[in-house]
Amino acid sequence: MNQVFQEVDCSEIPSLAKRMHSEGYRMVQICGVTKKGETEMVYSFDRDHEMVCYKVHVPFGTSVGSITPEYWAAFVYENEIHDLFGVEFTDSRLDYKGNFFRMSVKTPWKGAEDGDEGAS
Repeated sequence: MNQVFQEVDCSEIPSLAKRMHSEGYRMVQICGVTKKGETEMVYSFDRDHEMVCYKVHVPFGTSVGSITPEYWAAFVYENEIHDLFGVEFTDSRLDYKGNFFRMSVKTPWKGAEDGDEGAS
């Protein structure tokens, strides 16, 4: 299996998902990790054993366009990332508005506002 990683701007995500869907790629996953002052997210797509991954850096307080119009199942990943990291997704087809998980701490993996690494 070949894997390709590319960095893109978070504003490109909805159009990128539209293109990947039209080219026959399936969404594999979206994951996030806290970095200093931002959430780094990786969107992975696959077609014919070729994995293409797009890395985006989302500064705290920045919203990202949802890919649920193209990939319905992305609502699970987007709601999870919202609840754990505090990333807002616009135009989601199914937004739990911060209630996807029941947690004692809001956005536990975001980390402190001063940029400390989040909890693990």
